[in-house]
Parts: sequence; structure tokens; C-alpha cells
Amino acid sequence: MEASESTPAYSVRARMTIGARPCERRQPFMIRDIGREVVELIKDASDVVGRLMRDTERYLAVAVVIRRLVENFMTRHGVPGVSLAIAYKGRLVFSKGYGFADTATQEPVTTKHLFRIASLSKPITAVAIFRLLQERRLSPNLGEGWVPALRLDEKVFGQGSILGTTFGTPPANSDIDQITVQHLLENTSGWTNNPSDIMFDPARINDTQDDLIAWMVANRPLAHKPPGTYHVYLNFGYLVLGRVIEARSGMRYADYVRQAVLTACGISDMHIAGNTLADRRPNEVRYYPGPGSASDPYGILVRRMDAHGGWIASPTDLVRFLVRVDGLPTLPDILSPALIQTMVTPTSANLPPATPGGTTTPANYAKGWAVHSSVAAGQDNYWHAGDLAGTAAFFVRTTDNYCFAFLANSRDDASDTKLDQMRTDMDELWWDIKKGVERGRNPDRVWPTGTLL
Repeated sequence: MEASESTPAYSVRARMTIGARPCERRQPFMIRDIGREVVELIKDASDVVGRLMRDTERYLAVAVVIRRLVENFMTRHGVPGVSLAIAYKGRLVFSKGYGFADTATQEPVTTKHLFRIASLSKPITAVAIFRLLQERRLSPNLGEGWVPALRLDEKVFGQGSILGTTFGTPPANSDIDQITVQHLLENTSGWTNNPSDIMFDPARINDTQDDLIAWMVANRPLAHKPPGTYHVYLNFGYLVLGRVIEARSGMRYADYVRQAVLTACGISDMHIAGNTLADRRPNEVRYYPGPGSASDPYGILVRRMDAHGGWIASPTDLVRFLVRVDGLPTLPDILSPALIQTMVTPTSANLPPATPGGTTTPANYAKGWAVHSSVAAGQDNYWHAGDLAGTAAFFVRTTDNYCFAFLANSRDDASDTKLDQMRTDMDELWWDIKKGVERGRNPDRVWPTGTLL
């Protein structure tokens, strides 16, 4: 029984003696109070049971729709196992694993299994950069006071820049010394993947991260000058951003991300992946080549990809991350509204023309997130997709209060056509789930209550 003004906070035994003769009893009063508590308890239990019955009914209805769509996807693309999670208004309303984490042992996928998330690592790196933008530090320059730990317009390479000459001095007139943090975030540095994406170049298989950066600075000229002219998707740019984070935080990249981003989102089981099967964590899935594919999921240097493609996670933790950077009034975000708006503002740079002098098209990319360039910042969905040999991943934050994450332990990559179709189907899967579950009804009336993330 709770204490109140009419119910002093001392024991029942004391109430029988304090301020009264020992023979005076207050039993009728106590029985009446206990009876009231029992009635309230029964009422509360009835509410709980009713809510559980309603949620069970909703969950089963939702599960039937999702299972059909997911199993169709798995069959079409020969995927052994997938896992997904859905949040609505900041609450986890559905999460489930399908198929096998390990086909040899028939270990089923659960919601706790970790998957490589490939390029979904880029939004995580972007948020870490914005956490540094949000930090205030005392400037070493007298009179400046407290200043951001990082700025978007700061130069990255060359004398007086963030990384200085750690990776060599940029060649004269190369414009590499004009590349800023924003250029790297927006994939507008001017570097391209021609003749190859250096992160997957067999000739550089034994290079460290530092070796790769030093080689690019010294040997690969910018294809588009000045920086900021065109958008070209570039894994290497996010590798460099990982080193920017290290230079400004004074910590290893993964350690800073854990401290400043993951812990702030309530996440404790995300890690940088290993390269080989022997590196597989106890709760990590096994990865498989797609049907008819010669790709080797354990022949790629995932650990070296840390800031652009190196993390492993569960879908539940990915939606935990999304709901803390969604700019929606459901749960407190780990970035200010102004910084979130800046982060998802589309780049002003377009894709380069297919032929010299040809027309350009919008990049549909912001700072670590895919967006629609035609939509005002913050008024659009934002998302990212990624894949590696043995891995396919997708997540999205929508303007109508949803966050969705989907991970698979295989990639349908026997041909470019098959891979493109898998990427399209992975994007469309969420919209098919949403349409199939809602069927034009109010989302508040079709999803289970869920748990607060």
C-alpha cells in the first residue's frame, strides 16, 4: 500500500499502537483499503490481459503477411537466412529471423544474430562525424573560446589540414588539398572508382588503410575538379572519414563510434567484422555465395573497410540507431534538429554526364544517406543499402514514423542483372510489407504495441 497524506508511511503494526491505546484496532479500515487494492489489481490485470490478447492477435496477423513476402524474397534470390526489424513511433513493433544462420548445422536465424551490414556503415560514420560537429572544445587560439570539434568546411589533406601530411603532401595543383569533410560525406571529392575501387583492388590486397590513403593521395588524380563539382559514390571517401574521426577524437574509429553513437542509442552488440570464417563471432551468421556465384564471402578484407562497410549488427540494433537520428518527436535524438537537417540535406552536386557535354541528373544523396534531391531536407524518407559477397542490407527511416532494417546472409550476384534485381527487391520489400499490413488502415490499429527502444 502506497503512502499518502491520509496513510502515514509506517508499518501496520506501528499504526495499531502509535497515538492509540493498544486495544484499538483499525482492521475494518485496513480491510476496506485492501479490498480497494484488490479491485484495482484485478482491473489492471484485466487491462494487461486485454492488451496482450489484442497484441497477440495483431502480431499473428502481421507475421502472416511478412512471412509470405520474406519467403518469396528468399526463394527468388536463393538466400539461406534473413532477419528484419520494424519500429513505429519509436517502439519495436516487429522483429523476426527467417531461414538458417548456418545451413550445415541447421541453426535458425534469430533476432539476436549479427550480420555484416556493408554500406549501412556509412550512415553510422556520418552520424559520428556529426557528433564531432556537435561537440564543443576549448580552442587553442586565444579569444576563440569554445568551438566545434570539427567543421564541415575543414580541409582534410595538406599542410594545416585535419590529417596534415600524415599521408604525404598532395601533388601541386592536384586540388586534393581542397577536399573538405563535406566533400567526403557527399561523395563529391572528385575522386572516382576509375580504373577500380581501390578498396577491392586485388593489387592492393596487402595494403593497410594508411597505405591505401597514401597511395591515392600520391597516385590517383581527381577526375573532377574542383572538389564539389560532381557526385560519384566512393567507398574510399568514407575510409578517409574514419581517419578524420580518429584525428579529431583522439580515439580509434570503432571506439569513438561506440562511445559517441552506439552507447548513446542503447546499443552494445555492434562490432567491426572479421575477414575469415575463423573470425566469426558466436552469435554471427555464416555467409554464403549466391546461387551460381563464384564470389567468396571470406575472401574480402571486411575489417579494413571499417568506416565504409565494416560493421556487424542485428536489425533490432539498426532500428535502435535509426530512431535516435530520425528527427521525429518520438524519442530524443542524439543530434540536434539543425544538425539532422544538415545531414539529410541533398548535395547540390549532380551525377557527372554520361558523355562530355551531356545532361546531368540529381545525385539523390546527402551526407551518408540516400535522399530524393527534389524534396526539402527533413521532409523526405532517408535510407541506405549495401551489399558484399555473402551480404545484403537495407534500412530506411520514413516520414510517417517508421524505421525498418533488413539483413541477409547471401547476395544474388551471379550476374549484374540478378544483383540489380535483388537490390530493387530489397528496397521494395519494406513498401510491400507496409502496404500488406496496413491495407489502408490506421497504422495505430494494426501493429502490436511493441516495446520502447
